[in-house]
Amino acid sequence: MPRFRRYALFLVFLAEIPLSGCLFRSRVVERPFSTAHLQTATQAQLIGYLEDQAQRIHTMQATVDIDTSVGGEKKGKITDYKEIRGYILVRKPAMLRMIGLLPVVRTRAFDMVSDGTNFKLSIPPKNRFVVGSNEVITPNPQQPLENLRPAVIYDAVLLQPVDSRNEIAVLENDIQTITDAKGHKVEQADYVLDVIHNSSAGWRLARKIIFTRTDLLPHRQIVYNDAGDVVTNTVYANYLDYDGISYAKQIEIVRPQEEYDITLNMIKLEFNKELTDAQFTLDQPPGAQVVHLGQPQAVATSAASGAHHP
Repeated sequence: MPRFRRYALFLVFLAEIPLSGCLFRSRVVERPFSTAHLQTATQAQLIGYLEDQAQRIHTMQATVDIDTSVGGEKKGKITDYKEIRGYILVRKPAMLRMIGLLPVVRTRAFDMVSDGTNFKLSIPPKNRFVVGSNEVITPNPQQPLENLRPAVIYDAVLLQPVDSRNEIAVLENDIQTITDAKGHKVEQADYVLDVIHNSSAGWRLARKIIFTRTDLLPHRQIVYNDAGDVVTNTVYANYLDYDGISYAKQIEIVRPQEEYDITLNMIKLEFNKELTDAQFTLDQPPGAQVVHLGQPQAVATSAASGAHHP
């Protein structure tokens, strides 16, 4: 039988099979979607929210409980540390101090201060005093938390506005998966501001700020490095009103490159109280081993032996 006749007979055979026959079966694909009332906003309004929030907050004092996890695929395991009490002080334009207390005894586990350019980190249990630039990264898989930098905390607790001189923001409509009141996983529309920064290497994606459409508040910020890798993923939850300022009661800061996760649970929070220079002063403890980031260890050790202050 010629090939074209076989094709013709096959097409006739298909045409005569009813759609409800055994060769075909259709299925309904369910896509559970949130039934919550969603608000709308423009790109300008979302950018305006960030600007307004930045103008309203000048200082911040917070008493927090700090949960910390270290590890992941690189380390091969995850270690959860016991929750500790901590304090955070912030003063614009870039001052930050963060103190963590050891459980029970409440002596200092760490004390970190920064002027926005350089920082000092005291770790009394290890008798170490780390000094360096905020930009110096010294990955230490054995001690991931020594990679913690003040700028990471600062940019997480105070969302920065879009810099109109060096940045543009593009509005994106997206979908997020959430857990509804009944514990079901559902999808819900949200807004994403893609903030694109003009660096010396050209335009690049600097961060994404995701707004929930039930309240038009930021619930996540993703920060990227020059290579386009995610360096910080911050999640904001449970917004409350603090004297007219809406602020998240819980902030989770995830650093996937260094594999650590810090969650800040706000116990007490005050805005725009006066903070003095003395509150951002951190002296080297007597006898502490000084580590100058960016310098060979031999130089750092030599400096430590001849100086009481960095």
